Amino acid sequence: MNQPTQNPPAVRNPFGESITAPAGASANALAQREVAEIQGALLIAQRFPRNPVQAMDRILAACCRPSLAEHATYQYNRGGVEVTGASIRLAEEMARSWGNVLSGLSELSRSDGYSEVLAYAWDLETNFRDEKRFQVKHWRDTKNGGYKLTEERDIYETIANAGARRKRSCILAIIPEDVQEAALEQCEATLKAKVDVTPLRIKSLTDGFAEFGVSLAQLEARLGRRVDSITPAGVLQLRKIYTSLRDGLSTPEQWFPPLPPPAKKAAVKAKGKDDDPAPKP
Repeated sequence: MNQPTQNPPAVRNPFGESITAPAGASANALAQREVAEIQGALLIAQRFPRNPVQAMDRILAACCRPSLAEHATYQYNRGGVEVTGASIRLAEEMARSWGNVLSGLSELSRSDGYSEVLAYAWDLETNFRDEKRFQVKHWRDTKNGGYKLTEERDIYETIANAGARRKRSCILAIIPEDVQEAALEQCEATLKAKVDVTPLRIKSLTDGFAEFGVSLAQLEARLGRRVDSITPAGVLQLRKIYTSLRDGLSTPEQWFPPLPPPAKKAAVKAKGKDDDPAPKP
């Protein structure tokens, strides 16, 4: 007759009575928490919808600040036509003031020197979401070539710079066009009222463009005048171009083509007295 199998004696856990979570439990808990946060945000957005009039007032009030207006617009060439639009700074401010908007960047995966990144913007009231998936190479180009990025901080900054343009595009996809146009007009009015042409401001502009390899001669060729005689309109134009270069929307070559080398002056041989024919006696 078979004897019943006896269980071996239990050994006391030296670490106490705590139970170790199975593999993947922390990831599942994190995912559930994120879902709960999103559901909570959607519920709050439905219970407290935005007031478009108040939201528009907040956006216009923000655009009256010179610190924002100076970096609110960019300019780039498209088919020979100069286009002006809202920068990532203005887009983020509009999303914040418009209300009930989620936006950001998420690194989905990383392998073989690339990161797969997701940029998104979500209007929680209308449940309209715009997102863009893209890859970022862990590489930095320089004038003398390029090199692979290995430091975590360098990789993070590269992802943030590449993602800023996609994030801006996603935010502008959910903000109404008339709201964007009013914000740009207010920023333009603020700059015209606050712009000052001082030696310190001129030096700041020239130093900023020098970081992109733009020389003083190229700036003056673009303006059609000496930099020390720049007009307020010229300052506004250069600010927009600088914002475009900083955000990676254009390249210096699109605005400042290389200047031709100075023409060599024809050497004129001066004739001295010895070269003149001797006077006849």
